[in-house]
Amino acid sequence: MADPQQLDGPRWGPRSGGAPRQLVVLLHGVGADGHDLIGLAPRWSQAVPEAAFVAPHAPFPCEGAPFGWQWFGIEDRTPARLEAGVRLAAAVLERFLAAELARHGLPPAAPLALMGFSQGAMTALFAGLRRRPPPAAILAYSGALLAPESLAVERAGRPPVLLVHGEADETVPAAASRAAEQALRAAGVPVEAYYAPRLGHGIDEAGLALGALFLQRAFSVTAR
Repeated sequence: MADPQQLDGPRWGPRSGGAPRQLVVLLHGVGADGHDLIGLAPRWSQAVPEAAFVAPHAPFPCEGAPFGWQWFGIEDRTPARLEAGVRLAAAVLERFLAAELARHGLPPAAPLALMGFSQGAMTALFAGLRRRPPPAAILAYSGALLAPESLAVERAGRPPVLLVHGEADETVPAAASRAAEQALRAAGVPVEAYYAPRLGHGIDEAGLALGALFLQRAFSVTAR
């Protein structure tokens, strides 16, 4: 069993070969692990060559499965239980972020991007919108915004958010990202959204390209 107090996972980069100036953290979905997303690093690093990438394994074994990890339980999907779960996940993730920034010699306010897929996207949105200092960017693929009613009180900043979702997703319906888009705009958070026609629960080439451009723009702003 993974120690929820000590996350770890595969790392990659920076492509430049020098010391990293930014950090990109990739959060996988239920039943997977960090290896599921670290393959994005070589491609996205072409847009952000000075960024280090890390894809931590989620802290808890996947319920009802012989392998894989999860950020929080989903057997009880009542809003209260999901919120309690993602709050715990966010606290564990925050400790990891502080340690990972220090590992690379980066200050707490260094440019940081959180990317997640499915449950990882839910975790990235919840944690990133409440983080102090705010991340430079949040990229949420096939996810949802949990506990939107608490956002107005708890939001720590207005980090730019990219939402990407397949219109044919039967695991997490695209309506979840549409609701997130509406809630984030109402909270004054800058949002870009792409809904991929005929795409199920996955990431397509267009979504990957948008993610690379989004990271490049976000980190270029923080470098000014």
